[in-house]
Amino acid sequence: MSKIYHAGRLRTGRYSQSGQIYLITAVTHQRQCFFGNWQMGRLLVQQFRDAQAQGLANSLAWVVMPDHFHWLVELGDCDLEKLVLGVKSHTARNVNKPLGRSGRFWQRGFHDRAIRDEENLQSVARYIVANPIRAGLVRRVQDYPLWDAAWV
Repeated sequence: MSKIYHAGRLRTGRYSQSGQIYLITAVTHQRQCFFGNWQMGRLLVQQFRDAQAQGLANSLAWVVMPDHFHWLVELGDCDLEKLVLGVKSHTARNVNKPLGRSGRFWQRGFHDRAIRDEENLQSVARYIVANPIRAGLVRRVQDYPLWDAAWV
């Protein structure tokens, strides 16, 4: 299966609904570790906060890993694809500038999963913020600077 076909398949059947909670994942181009520098990661975090301030999304939990992010979000008055593409676009510009680089920043597309009502949101959030532990970056989530959850 080619990468282009696979990326297109992720978009097939995508449904965007205000008030729905989604788990979103996006990966940097060629899995480059742009966010290994936590200051660059804070530029992505600012985009999550800006989306919330604009009423586009309510962030429930997120983690910024060196080469990707996971974002548990309640969609506001916005289309899911527009939200994610806006965050990715602004982040690319804001990170490329201090790094003195240009060119592709993100892999095409993103992965999303609508969270069903019966799923425990706190369990999903715990799974998200524990990513740095599972990746061997830290021993305790408190030691990792790029995460947050509404329940802490």
